[in-house]
Amino acid sequence: MLNILLLSSSSYKETGYLTHAKNLIENFLEECDVKQDPILFIPYAGVRRTNEEYEKKVKESLNKENIISIHHSNNPQEAISKAKVILVGGGNTFMLLYKLYKYDLLNCLTQRIKEGACYIGWSAGSNIAGKSIKTTNDMPIIMPKSFDALNLFPHQINPHFISGKIQGHNGESREERLEEFLIANPKETIYAIPEGSALRIKDDKIKILGHNSVLKFEYPMKSTTLNLDQEYLY
Repeated sequence: MLNILLLSSSSYKETGYLTHAKNLIENFLEECDVKQDPILFIPYAGVRRTNEEYEKKVKESLNKENIISIHHSNNPQEAISKAKVILVGGGNTFMLLYKLYKYDLLNCLTQRIKEGACYIGWSAGSNIAGKSIKTTNDMPIIMPKSFDALNLFPHQINPHFISGKIQGHNGESREERLEEFLIANPKETIYAIPEGSALRIKDDKIKILGHNSVLKFEYPMKSTTLNLDQEYLY
């Protein structure tokens, strides 16, 4: 059984860090019947803050003292194997995946979530739940062993999705970048999650939560709108 919540980002408009996500996370934990269980936090995507700083920020923002960062554990694999709830924060996707490979945690993380542990991620933490990180928006500041990710959700994820050209930006739009990926990988599918929105995945179904619809891109470049509060087979 899969129980997964993938948020586009840690913030939405001017609401503050994780403020928009609190109710989504609370409802998700209630559905999973693990509201009071310890939450194992993986801070490896953080680059400009220490593990301690990241843990403290997430605890304070979500008002949950039961969040415990994996960096406190002498045996991270064991910590994952015993976790009922796993929370993976955003930052740099390449750094996150690099460290998961470095500490040999990717496979045990996948296995534990498939066994029933609830998974919550945002930004980079959402991106790694998909098939690979090839549709991340992040700069490749470090080279992971592979671009292959958790593959819990067997498609590509593009968080922080913004449609159209940004004023004053002369590079490619997000749609153009995703089209490039599909030309190179025509059998793949991309789920583009705008800010303030999330995918709620339960087994082989997804539900769109939050503030904005999600776009599903396929080759040749075409999009399907997935509406809020609607459930879809993926």
